[in-house]
Amino acid sequence: MKRVLLVNTNVEKLPYPIPPLGLCLLASYISPFYEVRIYDGMFDEAKNLVNTVRGFRPDYIGFTIRNIDDVVADKEVFYVDRILADFIRPVRDICSAPVILGGSGFSVFPTELMDLSRADYGIVGEGEELFLDLLRTLDRGELPAPHPQIRHGKHGAEHGSGSPRFLPYHTLPFSGIDQRIDFTPYRQRGVYSIQTKRGCALRCIYCTYPCIEGRKYRLRDPDDIVRELEEANNRLGPVTFEFVDSTFNEPRGHAEAICRAIIRKGLKAPFRTMGVNPGNTSRELFSLMKEAGFVQIDATPDSAAPSVIRNLGKGFTLGDIRRTAELIREFDLPTMWFFLFGGPGETEDTVSETRQFIRDFVSPDDMVLMLAGIRIYPNTALRKIAQKEGVIRPGQSLFRPSPYYFSQDTPKPLLNRLIDTIAREFPNCLPALESSPPPEMLAAAIRLRAAHDLREPMFRTLMRIRRMKET
Repeated sequence: MKRVLLVNTNVEKLPYPIPPLGLCLLASYISPFYEVRIYDGMFDEAKNLVNTVRGFRPDYIGFTIRNIDDVVADKEVFYVDRILADFIRPVRDICSAPVILGGSGFSVFPTELMDLSRADYGIVGEGEELFLDLLRTLDRGELPAPHPQIRHGKHGAEHGSGSPRFLPYHTLPFSGIDQRIDFTPYRQRGVYSIQTKRGCALRCIYCTYPCIEGRKYRLRDPDDIVRELEEANNRLGPVTFEFVDSTFNEPRGHAEAICRAIIRKGLKAPFRTMGVNPGNTSRELFSLMKEAGFVQIDATPDSAAPSVIRNLGKGFTLGDIRRTAELIREFDLPTMWFFLFGGPGETEDTVSETRQFIRDFVSPDDMVLMLAGIRIYPNTALRKIAQKEGVIRPGQSLFRPSPYYFSQDTPKPLLNRLIDTIAREFPNCLPALESSPPPEMLAAAIRLRAAHDLREPMFRTLMRIRRMKET
């Protein structure tokens, strides 16, 4: 049986370390046919990668690239240089096995990353089926046929025609994250990631999810999801599970069905979720989430100014956001709020509208993360808007330096001042530049949680320490 080494190149641990769910799903999918090993670089940071390659002697090596940069305009942490220097090039120097790239970051910028890495192949978008097909083709000594999702290092222009291929989700095995990698270092601050669907039918102008996963929802069966949760919970004991869908409560009814399945099974575990869409919230949803065991959510309205909400293509109203905030308070669900300032049509007045919403509707115990400027990505509506307004030039690379969109009425210096004013007024509001806690504050939070057996979300512990320092 031929050997495949899959490498997680993501070492970003803030705000908390994310286990490589996609890589574990890929490993589970191909493991009946290949001997598969995952090298997780999150904590080892490539120190033992070369030794792993030498010891395992893989026939194929896959590198996943999760992020290109940190999407913070004033900080601009660019991850690719380190990925190339610490992960890909050292392996290339000692091993002749074909190198195959994939992951969400690669899928957004495949041409640039193929050129920089000199990889043999790359897979754009969903990779399980295509990766297995590619390996089998190479096993036969053949070259892959042109395909819109496959990049060839020596024939990069031969992308082929046709539509992207997307698997029905029920054909995928469980990820078995804790069985594929050493989960121990994730337990203190991390989560066990669970995906309940793929695809996104929303029309947010800046988002790459539909480009990567398609615009049609492919849902997992709620009972199947709960079986995976129960199996992992039985193996690991107490662990926090995070639903990592782009939006948890889309389409309407799916999140409710998952909560009911958890309740029916009597599964006792803490849950949290990314991306609660204000357009689909209801008292029933929050009641079910609370009963199921949710201890934290992320609310992602991006703006509370009606004109900006429309311009961002969010598909909900200010009334929906207010209803969501009222339900969050009613059910006492700790929440991290996310606002993107500077989008099309942003003005000083619309910033003030969002500030007023935060004042009136967001609990001071909940955290508000404020980003200035919106990262411009290929194949998005924002790219077209930015080009039409002259923010970027036709044909300009969006790879590096990373271009950001700022409304003409709120250029970056002004927007930063407005955001800083909100942060001074409301201590729970953080500009993106201040969202990563200093190491000493994080260490103090870990000690405080252990000493008092705190079960609250980490962000609330960090805010507690911040208030203590200010008094």
